[in-house]
Amino acid sequence: MALNVACVGKSYPPSEPYEVGREKIWEFANAIRDPNPVYRDPEAARAHGHPDVIAPPSFPMVISLEAERQVVYDPELGARNQVRFVHREQRFAYRRPIRAGDVLTVTVSIAAIDIIGDNDVITFESRIDAGGDEHVCTAKSTFVMFDPERKGEPAP
Repeated sequence: MALNVACVGKSYPPSEPYEVGREKIWEFANAIRDPNPVYRDPEAARAHGHPDVIAPPSFPMVISLEAERQVVYDPELGARNQVRFVHREQRFAYRRPIRAGDVLTVTVSIAAIDIIGDNDVITFESRIDAGGDEHVCTAKSTFVMFDPERKGEPAP
């Protein structure tokens, strides 16, 4: 089951606002085992020129993955039956760090759809904004999607 390549370039509405709290940053830093004090201590963050603690570079995964979910359920895309995914690649391009107190929204676009063997490969470009219009970061995610019914059988 191939994805609808006509959806490349399609954008989706912004996500619900997500408020970044110090605790969320601290929990994420702990989860990835990064002891950097700028993720935990407001004074350390200020000493490095930030107004408050900042999030680790991969923190946008918390909100971008959820925003990308709306794409998967878009009937026009045709991914609904392809419920198995493998996360292939993730990149972030920052304009500034994400900080405690930011209220972020994510606007997802489909950047590319390719086919590798029997699998669909989809790339999302997610624009992450603070305060509604300040572009903070762009997340680019690539997933390999496959039909769980095929179980490795060649496509017809």
